[in-house]
Parts: sequence; structure tokens; C-alpha cells
Amino acid sequence: MFILSVKAQKIKLYLTLLASVFVIVSVVLLAPIQNRKEDQGKLISVGKQISMPNFKNVATNEDRVSFLSSYGWEVDPNAVKIREVVIPVEFDAIYEKYNQLQINEGLDLQKYKGKSVKLYTYLVSNYEYDGSVYANLMVFKETVIGGDISSARQDGFVHGFSKDNKLIT
Repeated sequence: MFILSVKAQKIKLYLTLLASVFVIVSVVLLAPIQNRKEDQGKLISVGKQISMPNFKNVATNEDRVSFLSSYGWEVDPNAVKIREVVIPVEFDAIYEKYNQLQINEGLDLQKYKGKSVKLYTYLVSNYEYDGSVYANLMVFKETVIGGDISSARQDGFVHGFSKDNKLIT
């Protein structure tokens, strides 16, 4: 028969050590979550904070121009074209690629299938390119749901509001 006796001091020591380990593990695991919550809605860019663009409350022309400006685009405040478009119910391969571009921007056209939306087109004035460049904004009920920056040339380009978000062809 084996008998083990433990003094109250040892139990207290083990409980203190166990509680300390628990606290340290909790702090290590929860600190990144807290930092992510504090940084939500902000981008960190070379040591400075930039607010993420707000896709909602884009009701007026001034709001749309300001939205594009939040990405660094300078546009003629008079839209070149405003038209009503319907998001297709079924996406073909081209629309799937275009939607991937939107997803990369934090948007998704899937939930707007079959909906009629306004498409605003603005001439971009600060894009270094040999030819015309346009900013297209899809707006549904005062919310930007999609769009792109594209050249007018047939062999041109299409990318998201962020220049590094390129359409895969």
C-alpha cells in the first residue's frame, strides 16, 4: 500500500502555478483577438492609419466622388454616364471573374442577382495611362455593391477600386 500525504502549502503552490499558467495562456491567446477588434475598419499602411472606404450611405454625386477619392482617384465630378443595369441571375465565366474582383474588394454581387442597380461612370483624371480611364460604380439603395477602374481601349485593363486588385483574364 502506498500513501501520499500533501500539505496544504503544496496544494496552494500548485493551484497558484496552475492559475498563473492559465492567465498567461489566456493573455497570449486573447491579445491578437483584441488587436483585430481595435484595428477593424482600418488599414495599416507604411506606419500610418487609413480608414477603409464606407460602401454605405452613397446617395449623392458628392458621396460617389468622395468614395472614389477614398481610394485615391480624382474624377471629373460630372458622371460621364448614368444607367440602370440588371445583375444577371446566372453568372457566366466572365461575370464570375468580375465578381471575384468584387470579392477581393470586400463586395459580392451574388446577393444582387436579378436586381436592377445604377451604374455611374466617371472619368479618372489622375491615372498615368495613355488613354481614357473610367471609374464605374454599381449602387443599390445608396450602397456601393461593385465597380471597377478600367481603360477604354480594347487591349486595356480592368481592376478593382484598389490598383493592386487586378482582374484575372
